[in-house]
Amino acid sequence: MSSAPLFALPSHAADLARIEAALIESVHTPDPYLNDIASHLIVAGGKRLRPVLAVVAAQVAGPGDALVHERSVQGGIACELVQTGSLYHDDVMDEADTRRGVDTVNAKWGNLQAILAGDFLLSRASEIAASLGTEVAGLLARTIGRLCEGQIEELRHTYNAARPEASYLSSISGKTASLFATAARIGGLVADLDRPLIDALTEYGEAFGMVFQIADDLLDISATDEQLGKPAGHDMVEGVYTLPVLRTLQAGGVAAVELLSLLGKPLVGVEQEKALAIVRSNAGVVAATGVAREWAVRAESACDRLPASAATEVLRAAPAALLASI
Repeated sequence: MSSAPLFALPSHAADLARIEAALIESVHTPDPYLNDIASHLIVAGGKRLRPVLAVVAAQVAGPGDALVHERSVQGGIACELVQTGSLYHDDVMDEADTRRGVDTVNAKWGNLQAILAGDFLLSRASEIAASLGTEVAGLLARTIGRLCEGQIEELRHTYNAARPEASYLSSISGKTASLFATAARIGGLVADLDRPLIDALTEYGEAFGMVFQIADDLLDISATDEQLGKPAGHDMVEGVYTLPVLRTLQAGGVAAVELLSLLGKPLVGVEQEKALAIVRSNAGVVAATGVAREWAVRAESACDRLPASAATEVLRAAPAALLASI
């Protein structure tokens, strides 16, 4: 995806610096060994979309005061820690070696440390959420549950070439879109916005998260290993059949038959390259992009229920910018 910021207010650089500093601070412990493990993927970088979304969402009715800004930063950090902790666990399940261009925690320190460090990040996220009130704490707890539900939905269809598209959409709603929805909702809650505005922000975050994950799945097919910081086509190799793959199969014809003959088992070497080439060169990519555009329209429509402000316009523009980056 493009390196240009998607949620950039005039204060973006300062907000991002505050988020980075607070993230590092949030995982600091007296144990240097745990510090290294817990902060490994944080210091490796990232767009910080979820915390920045929380900060922007808190400003749709105006900039707010310093306390609102600090609480939105903390709420966004809680979401980012959940995301990072879930990546630690995902990399163990996937036996992944690289993430964000660096060794994964499991590759560098082992599976046991990676699992425990992921749990540690989730506990820190919960602690921060609790400091923001019972509603935010409950919201984050439910979101962690939705992440687990989405991941289980994905796992139950591993290597299933007949995976229903509804299963894919349900899975990414849980494991990805829910956390964007929560980040946006926390922004509205800490800014004490009216409930209709908070609900509109939540719907925006959910729709934006769907665009984000479909775009990410498209990049997994179309981008290079260097661009991704991990092997291209990794999901298909691991038996996770995402929307471009499902739409290629749905289109029928010779391409679908050839692809179907390769799926249902781990892919290696020539088979992996052939499967990637089939999906890249057929209508599944275009069809999946069309679905992402539909979700982008939903996200933009949610902005119609928000106050006219610089923050609202930033939110409105972000889905199209995300689509343009794939």
